[in-house]
Amino acid sequence: MKLRYLGHSCFLIEAENGTRIVVDPYTGIGYEMPRVAADYVVCTHGHFDHAYTDGVDCPHAPVVRAGKYDLSGVRAEGFDSFHDEVQGAKRGKNVVFVFEADGVRVCHMGDIGQPCTAEFAQKLGAVDVLLLPVGGTYTVDAAGAMEYVKTIAPRTVVPMHFAAGGTLDIAPPDAFLALAEKEGMRCGSCSVLDMQNLTAEKEINVVIMERNNGR
Repeated sequence: MKLRYLGHSCFLIEAENGTRIVVDPYTGIGYEMPRVAADYVVCTHGHFDHAYTDGVDCPHAPVVRAGKYDLSGVRAEGFDSFHDEVQGAKRGKNVVFVFEADGVRVCHMGDIGQPCTAEFAQKLGAVDVLLLPVGGTYTVDAAGAMEYVKTIAPRTVVPMHFAAGGTLDIAPPDAFLALAEKEGMRCGSCSVLDMQNLTAEKEINVVIMERNNGR
């Protein structure tokens, strides 16, 4: 399985069998998502910066609800959660999705805003790659994101939903990266994450992914 970052909270997941899944396509944030083709589109919630399905050439209706799905050989499961710390009273609900294929489990947290609990982390199960918002304002901030990292304990963390030249009032990833280094995590960058190359070492890797065109 390979992972490509299309900007903001949008990723293209490519399984070894050729299945392509775009998660959280966006528009209206100061820069535009590249046009991309996929077999499936998954949206964690209905906000414009996570549900711009018109930006993806896709033959199927988008997956938007919690539940279990077979996406042409990629197993997916969505878990209901909240976009804020007051059970959705401010920003509504959010669905956290876990994708599994090729022996790897990838968790996309969407716009998670609720504080981390051991009970919720247990629902998600083992996670190899955690796609996690770190910019605050509309989601957990750097400290809240770090609580998810320490509780879920993935092998690799990919920060998302942070300031990167757009117009949203969210923070850059610097504060989260500083916390990660303080916790002894290794920080790096890449353009394509080949998840078959994930290490089994005890240290958690934090990877800032470069935006690309999805090809």
